[in-house]
Amino acid sequence: MEAIINSFLLVFVSEMGDKTQLLALVLAARFRKPVPIMLGILVATLLNHALASSVGTFITYYVSAEVLKWTLAATFIGFGLWMLMPDKDEGYQDKHGWGPFSTTIVAFFFAEMGDKTQLATVALGAKFAAPVMVTVGTTMGMLVADGLAVFFGHKFTEKAPMKLVHRIASALFILFGIGILVGF
Repeated sequence: MEAIINSFLLVFVSEMGDKTQLLALVLAARFRKPVPIMLGILVATLLNHALASSVGTFITYYVSAEVLKWTLAATFIGFGLWMLMPDKDEGYQDKHGWGPFSTTIVAFFFAEMGDKTQLATVALGAKFAAPVMVTVGTTMGMLVADGLAVFFGHKFTEKAPMKLVHRIASALFILFGIGILVGF
C-alpha cells in the first residue's frame, strides 16, 4: 500500500503544470469528449508506466543496495530540482484524424517518454521493487491530475498557483531523496 500511496502523491503533484497535463487540456479543448480522452490517458499511462516501473524493479537485481540507495537519493533530489523548471505547452496538432481515444493514447504514450513522471516511475519501481503497485499509484496520480485538466480545463489552471504547486512537488521529491539516505 505504501508503494501505491507514495507513487500516487509524487506523480499527482509533479504532473501539475507538466506538459502532459497541458496536452490533456489541449485535447479536451480540441475534441470536447472527456470520456474517450480519459480512457486514452489510462491506456497510455498503464503501458508506459508498467514498462517504466518494471525497468526500475529489474535494475534492483543488478545494482548493489548501497549504489542503488545513493543513485535513488540523487535521482529524487534531482527530480525535486527539476520540478522548479515547469514545462511549457508545446501545442498539439491532429494530423491523422484518429479521434480522441486513439489520438490520446499515441500522444500521451510518446509525451511521457523521458518525462519527469516516467523517470520518477522508474525510480519508484527501483525503490519499492513492486512494479504493479507502483504502476497503479502512478497511473492514478496521472488520471487525477490530468482529469482536472480534462474536466475543469482553464478554470483550474487559471486559479491554481503553479509556482506553489511546483515548489511543493520539488520539496516532496527532495524529502523522498533525503528519506532514502537516512533509511525511511
